[in-house]
Amino acid sequence: MQESELWITRIFNDHFGDLGNAALRLVGMQTQARPWANYILMEILVVTLLMAVFAFLRTRLSVTNPGKLQHTCELFYQFVSGQAEDQLGHAAKPYLTYFGTIFIFILVSNLIGLVPIFESPTMNAPVTLGCAMATFAYYNVMGISANGFKYILQFMGPKWWLAFLMFPIEIVSHLARPLSLTIRLYANMFAGEQVTLVFLGLTYLAVPVVFMGLHMFVGVVQAYIFMLLTMSYVGASVSHGH
Repeated sequence: MQESELWITRIFNDHFGDLGNAALRLVGMQTQARPWANYILMEILVVTLLMAVFAFLRTRLSVTNPGKLQHTCELFYQFVSGQAEDQLGHAAKPYLTYFGTIFIFILVSNLIGLVPIFESPTMNAPVTLGCAMATFAYYNVMGISANGFKYILQFMGPKWWLAFLMFPIEIVSHLARPLSLTIRLYANMFAGEQVTLVFLGLTYLAVPVVFMGLHMFVGVVQAYIFMLLTMSYVGASVSHGH
């Protein structure tokens, strides 16, 4: 497995292996000779890059003379806000932070693999599962926060006498959502990454550029779909109508 390590993973395994094993012991897992995996380091790198960019942006915010980065972020905010209002109406504002965060994290994670020295962390199932479970927990917590104990009525169906039939169906449906989110994102990113790598190994001319462009398109679309489904789930869970 060592030959497949990224350069950043090799550095961490060579010099910070004890730190990685300490993290494994903390969550009750067995220690390993080389505890750091590519996708873990790539996730850390994505988060670090995003924190650095937004920390830099915060020092440059201006009402009278906004820079290009601020304009770009404002356009991004307007896009996410518009999509959220389409799904949730005017009640969308409290949830924009999560929608924007999950979208930009997945988007950058999908596209960072286009850089030859990196790979997309979202081509690994544990990463997409983590995103899916975060969304699953978020929309259920928001549903309980918005509706209290009446949130359980959403699982009972439109008529009380259908509750015995609708409740198990709704439970299975909700439990299937993290699986669906996980597989959709993972499968698309893994397939795209493998196709790009195959053609890069065959030729370095026009053909790989075409597939890299397709990979970029798929990465953007998958991030958008993940965000849109998250908005849909949150919108249904916080709805006061039965």
